[in-house]
Amino acid sequence: MLNKGIKFLIENKLVAVLMLALFVGWGIVNGPFNWDTGILPNDPVAVDAIPDIGENQQIVFTKWQGRSPQDIEDRDYLPAHHFPSRNTWRQDHS
Repeated sequence: MLNKGIKFLIENKLVAVLMLALFVGWGIVNGPFNWDTGILPNDPVAVDAIPDIGENQQIVFTKWQGRSPQDIEDRDYLPAHHFPSRNTWRQDHS
């Protein structure tokens, strides 16, 4: 099926160019930028639809009676770079 589609587009270059122009135009119309598109309508994607690619975070719920949330955070939630790798630990403490 894919091979037939590729073969069709190779044999019919006009159709391929028209499809390319359609997709480029569609991308320009929906781009989240303030472009002057001339005669094309401007319907940008909302900015908050772009995913947050910041630092990964995890929410962990735990109980420790008699301790404050800060005590638990200080004890349990250290970033991974604070821990040496297992190989380093074995070399240092073997």
